[in-house]
This record gives sequence, structure tokens and C-alpha cells, in this order.
Amino acid sequence: MSLFRLDSSILGEASTSRAVADTAEKAWSRTHPSGRIVRRDLVASPIAVQDWTSAVSAGFVPADQRTEEQTRAVALATSLVDELLDAEAYLLAVPLYNYGVSQHVKAWIDLLLTDSRLRDAAEPPLAGRPAALVTTRGGGYGPGTPREGWDHATPYYRRIFGDRFGLDLHVSEVELTLAESNPAMAPLRDQARQELAAGHSSAEKHGELLAHHALTRTP
Repeated sequence: MSLFRLDSSILGEASTSRAVADTAEKAWSRTHPSGRIVRRDLVASPIAVQDWTSAVSAGFVPADQRTEEQTRAVALATSLVDELLDAEAYLLAVPLYNYGVSQHVKAWIDLLLTDSRLRDAAEPPLAGRPAALVTTRGGGYGPGTPREGWDHATPYYRRIFGDRFGLDLHVSEVELTLAESNPAMAPLRDQARQELAAGHSSAEKHGELLAHHALTRTP
């Protein structure tokens, strides 16, 4: 059994999305103690925007006429998709930055979609496989808040991972992650702690769900 884990927070060990994803990973590992975990940290090993440009342009020329950059970008896209296809379950930790998708995650997704296996298949090859999405937000974006409707990342992730890739997606959301470090958010700290506790609880359940769902799919 193998779990693919994606991290994209720029905060390293201080990252809430990483910590909550750790909870999901531990829950998965309890069922698969000898399971393989494939990790891709998009901050430690970022995908260059130019790779996407090169991979797209490579699709318009014969393989034997591609530049070195195009050939390398296509090979990278192939390896990234192989990485996904080889896994039985997925754990995706993706914080909200500047009201939208992290540039690290967007570059990765864009490159994935240059590969015909994900771009053109009538039936997505990942369809039905279980995935836990951990998304974190520094402020509050719920109904009635000043920033209601400003989270443009979570709907995108649902579309890409759920609708486009066909993953059986389970989402854990945590808000107010900046409350402890931002004096202006001090009145929200109790609520932030409740949000965090609920996020860990949700992630644990989703980690267990990934494990059992993946088992039922294994021949």
C-alpha cells in the first residue's frame, strides 16, 4: 500500500497544514504500518513555471524536434503523473495564500495537466481513489465574515482533485490559523483553538477512511 502526500506550506515546522496532515498520515499508518509514503514537498522542491511553458509548447512539435528544455519538462510531467498513478491514496496539504491557490501547487497542477493521461482520458485514471484534502486559512472566510467569498482556493481544489481527477475527496478545513500570532486577532483565539481541534479530528477520521477505502480497492 502506498500513500502520496503533498505539502505546500512555506512555514516549515510551524505550518498548520503540515501538522494537521501529520494527524491524517498517522491515522493511515496505523492501518498500514509497513505502507510506503511517497512525499512531494513543493516548497523544498518547487516546480518552475517555465516547466509548464516548455511542456505545453512541446505538444506542438514532434518529439525528435523538441528542445532540451521541452524534453526535460515532458519527462518531469511524466514522472509526476507516474507518482500519482502508483499510489492507492492521497493526502494533500494546501494552505490559502493571498485569497487563492499557492503558486507552488498551481505550477504542479498545471504541469500534471500537460500529460495526456490526466488531460485527455475519458475516464480519469485516478477516479474513485480516496484523497484527504487539508486546507488552512489564516483568517475567517465563513458566512457573515468580512472576507466571506474571498477563499478562491478551496473551490478550485474541489474542482481539480474531485471533479477533474475524479478522486473521492474528503476535506478538512481549518481557519483562523494566524490568531495566535496576530495581536489584532486575539479575541478570536478560543475560536481558533476550536477550529484547530476540529481540523485534527476531521483529519484523523479522513486518514482512517483513506486506509480502509484503499484496502477495499486492493485486489
